[in-house]
This record gives sequence, C-alpha cells and structure tokens, in this order.
Amino acid sequence: MQVFRSHIRGRAGVAALVTAIVLATPAAASAASPPSAGGVTAAVTARLLDQAAHGADAGLRSARADDTRVTVTRRDGQAWAFGTAVIVAPHEEGAYPAGWVFVAHRERAGWRVAFDGEAGFAALAQDAPATVVSATERQVFTAPSPMYAGGDYRTGMRLPYAVGQSWYLTGGPHGWAGSDTPWSSIDLAGGDQRVLAARGGTAYTMCRGWIRVIHDRGYATDYYHLWNSISVNGAGVGEGAYLGDTGTDVTCGGAASGRHVHFGLRQNNAYVPIAGHNFGKWVVMGGSGTYQGYALHGSTQVNVGGALYNYGALGLNQAIIDANGGGTVNRRTGPGTGYGIAGSVADGATVTVACSANGTTHSGRWGTTALWNKLTDGTWVSDAYTWTGLGGPINGWC
Repeated sequence: MQVFRSHIRGRAGVAALVTAIVLATPAAASAASPPSAGGVTAAVTARLLDQAAHGADAGLRSARADDTRVTVTRRDGQAWAFGTAVIVAPHEEGAYPAGWVFVAHRERAGWRVAFDGEAGFAALAQDAPATVVSATERQVFTAPSPMYAGGDYRTGMRLPYAVGQSWYLTGGPHGWAGSDTPWSSIDLAGGDQRVLAARGGTAYTMCRGWIRVIHDRGYATDYYHLWNSISVNGAGVGEGAYLGDTGTDVTCGGAASGRHVHFGLRQNNAYVPIAGHNFGKWVVMGGSGTYQGYALHGSTQVNVGGALYNYGALGLNQAIIDANGGGTVNRRTGPGTGYGIAGSVADGATVTVACSANGTTHSGRWGTTALWNKLTDGTWVSDAYTWTGLGGPINGWC
C-alpha cells in the first residue's frame, strides 16, 4: 500500500505535516523545567501556566492557577512524584482542556518537572523509583516508536465500542479542541453507549469524564465527555475494557451537545492527524473542513452521519482487500499478472500476509506500486488492491 500518496506528495508533504504537529504542540520539543522552589503541586502548576501562556491554543493562554488541576497520585518520600496535570478550558464551543502525565524530582534547587512529550520526561521516568513509575510505564515512556510520518499508519486498534455493534460517525476528523490542528479526533455515538478501550494499555484519569490510555508502538487514545468514567492511575487495561458511557461531561471545559465520545489519537505524546489511520477494519479519511470526511472499509464508504460496524481489530500482519470500486480481486500463483489466476477475494475481505515481493506494477486507490503480498494460503495479491497501513512489506520479504 502506498499510503496517502495522493494526499501527501513526497518529502515536502511529510515535512509539512510534521511542522504542523510541532507548531500545535510546542511542549513536545521542550526540555524539563528548571528546578522550582516550593511544593510539587506549586511547581507543576507553574509549569502548566507556562505551557498555557506559550501554547498554540489561544483559548488557554489566559489560564490562571485556579484553572489548573494537578493530581499527585504517587510519591516516594519527598524526592519523587507522579501524576496528571490539566489546564481546564472555558465552558464554550471550540474549547478543550489540555493535559499531561508528569514526573517530578526534587533537587537541591527545588522540583524539576517534566511532562510527557518533553525531552526530559523519558530521562526522569527512567531514573524514578518503581514506586513512582512502574516497570511497564517506564518501558512505554522511554521507548517511543517512529511517527506515522515514517509511513506506518497501523494502530492495532479497534473502534472504541463492542465488536458487532454499529455506532454513528457524528463528527469526522477535527482537532482535539475542534478547529485546531492537527485533526486528531472523531466523534462517535449510539449503540449501548459503553465506551471501551480501543487497544490494551495503561490508563489514566485526566479528570472526570476524560480517560487517556497509553498503548504500545507510541500510541495513546483520549476519550472525553464520558459519563460514569472509571477512576484509574496507571492501571493496565485490556482491549475492550470498559472506560465509561458516552455523555456530555465537560468537567474540564469545552462544550458537548448530545451524548457521544470525543475520541482523540496521540503518538509519542502529541496529538497526530487521525486521517489515514485504521480503527479495526475502517480507515478514517479527512474532508475539506473540520468534522467532515468519511471512513473506508475496502471500497465501502461511510460518510459523517452513517454507521460504522465494529469488525474488531486488524492484525499488524493483516490487510483489507480494496478493489477500488467494489467486486473482487484476483489471487495469483505468483507476484504478477504473468502467473495463473488461483481464484479471487472479495472487496472488504480480511487477509493475512505471510511475506511480500516485487512483481508487476499496478495502480489502486492508494497509489502505484510493484509490491505484491503473499497470503497465508500461498496465493498472491497486488498491494495496490490492499490496505495494509504501511508503504512496504508488513511481514517481511519472501
């Protein structure tokens, strides 16, 4: 699959996307704060206010100390602390809170605080005792994966509700705060209203109604507006674990009309464009404006307002057949049209890839490629007619 070739052309397009992320999340490139005198809550609060004053979100720049929520969930004596830090947004449309996990270490000059996404966070997490940062968390915090801009859009996630249910896509790709960039979020509603973890990971309550789950491969997912949300502090949760019900909760700011979950995607501790990524066997696609767009399952397109059936997760070595218009795709006995036809596979079908090789060149929805995928039944299909989420082999070369 040649990922998003028609949307991101060459290095310039990738660079533009990365620049947008950096501009939207300046904290991601900054170091830990210099030591701050006073208690740890005061030090984290000061750091939050600095983030707000210099951040890209104009709605948070006027934040005051009483607009912050610092929750210290673990301590090791007077030397180490861990918790969550949130800047509460105004209760208005287009405003959303900002939140981080933090590690703090008391030095001679005072508390040194680092938020996830900052250059100093991994080092503090590595040095913190196990009573403050668990072994599982340390692995997650100190081993980020390459960004999606490297060509890998696979999430290993499913849609955040029960397999077998259909929920409505009530809002296509938009920013965490609505009109901001990157367009990291979608809105989902319906079904039994039970919001479930899209993949296993480590969960944190950012504030009432807002849960963050940090997954493997550098990903994290945010779930906001929840009613009856669980209370967690670094607990491990499995895929499909209950997080809360859809709601209109705006405890930490913003606005919501009608029960839904505001579902946001992060990678390496920053919000990233959700378009191009898969959730189960649907690929989210952006529109010309916020809240527009659609989702694809093979050639099946569901626009905003339509229902998405939850097929479950797509394995990292699996692909979705995309005939680029419906129908079927031929399976061959080798990697090219010079080999015999060994049957066909339907548009939207899930296939498991054993390995890949180069063969004859073909063009499909996702671009032009000479790559062919050998399936576990021994037959071959052109990568031009599959969605794998990766611009090269997903399970090695044959």
